Amino acid sequence: FSAAAVYEAAHQSALISTDVWWHLRTGLWILQYHAIPRTGLFSQYSDLPWIASSWGYEVFLAAAYKLFGLRAIPILLMGLKVALAVVTFLLARVGRANVATAVFLSAIAQYVIPNLQPVPAVLSILFFGLELVVLVQSRRSGELRSLFWLPLLFVIWANLHIQFVIGLLLFVLFLIALFLEHALRIADVTFLSDRILPLPLTKVGAIAGLSLLCAFATPYTIHLFPDVVRGLYSSVSFQYGVEMRAMSFRRPQEFVLMLLVMAAFFALGRRRSLEVFELMALVAGTALAFRIQRDAWIAVLPAIAVLANGFRWERVGSDAWSSISWWQKPLAAALTTTIFIATALYLPGRRSLMNKISENFPAKACDFITKNHLPQPLFNTYSWGGFLTWYLPEYPVAVDSRVDLYGDEVLTSYFQVITGKERLETDPSLASARTLLLERQSGMADALIRLPMLSSQYRKLYSDDLAVVFVKQ
Repeated sequence: FSAAAVYEAAHQSALISTDVWWHLRTGLWILQYHAIPRTGLFSQYSDLPWIASSWGYEVFLAAAYKLFGLRAIPILLMGLKVALAVVTFLLARVGRANVATAVFLSAIAQYVIPNLQPVPAVLSILFFGLELVVLVQSRRSGELRSLFWLPLLFVIWANLHIQFVIGLLLFVLFLIALFLEHALRIADVTFLSDRILPLPLTKVGAIAGLSLLCAFATPYTIHLFPDVVRGLYSSVSFQYGVEMRAMSFRRPQEFVLMLLVMAAFFALGRRRSLEVFELMALVAGTALAFRIQRDAWIAVLPAIAVLANGFRWERVGSDAWSSISWWQKPLAAALTTTIFIATALYLPGRRSLMNKISENFPAKACDFITKNHLPQPLFNTYSWGGFLTWYLPEYPVAVDSRVDLYGDEVLTSYFQVITGKERLETDPSLASARTLLLERQSGMADALIRLPMLSSQYRKLYSDDLAVVFVKQ
């Protein structure tokens, strides 16, 4: 449970996240003004409507930052990695896998869900896993009691991350599976699994309806739902976002994920009975995961649930690994907590953490801009926009990774110019910019230095190993 957290404390990979900074800046703004954002804060497009769908997470992050400073960011990611280990272990155990199998499946899940960052999307992975635990437990026991936790889960989830919609879709698949199983039982079909106990369809439907209503319990109510497609699956994200592309199978995690999913389908296929919900969840998750790298976890968690129930031959009652004694659970929790706290205490101070941040973000260039009071508006590199909202708050950014704020039109214009496909003056934010903060190795920075027509319009004032600053003549 603590291995990934210890690794994170040693490497502090949380500090290279491009998105955590604008989440932090938003949380600090909410704590300062005691209000919920509704327009494009920290951006030159401040008149555009914007919904801070992860406002609950951002408030928590900002409160942790006020308590622990920059240490709060790696500590938060450490906690999320511990939570992922626990949730995947519980998901395997609810499928009745023994302890050794559950540990193995949890380790595989942590390996094939790569590049975790301290952002709200990780919370969706955790809540999706918890929802699967509840649904599988309900199917195994034939009782509704565990399902009554789902409305509360969706109240919390909807205020933390917008992918709660995927959780609602999983509940819809659960209802469809119950309906199909009910119809097959009426038709006296004999190949349904005897391990799946029937549930009252009307009552489960009522719980699903209540869960949907609870998802509206946010400051934005129903207005949050139209933001889903714009924020998660916009066309510009598919065109320019690396994480939105299909798997290229250039990393070992992708091959392990493929083997994991194949093993899950094999485990379903070797059974002599049909388990409709497990099959539907695995098919839907696989279709999405292999199309979008970012959502690979949607296939991982159903695969674990299936495989945990597939290792029936490992359940030996006399095996010490097959059960957990009552005293082992609190002992494991205490040891994990002790290791977590001890590791967190050994995190370096602010100066060392800022040096780590400066290796990936233009902190020195920002200091130069502030010290010399360079003129606004600012034009910036896309991947640095979130960092600038936190570190350079007096300069509204031209762009950052809030796709739902800028929309396809603004971002397409930006990327067309930054990649050299359109002239500089075609993008309004660049045409009006007086200070440019760019990556030193970018093609645009090279063009501004080498091309006489551009170098006569833009003067280079600062350069380091990471960034270069231009001012319009």
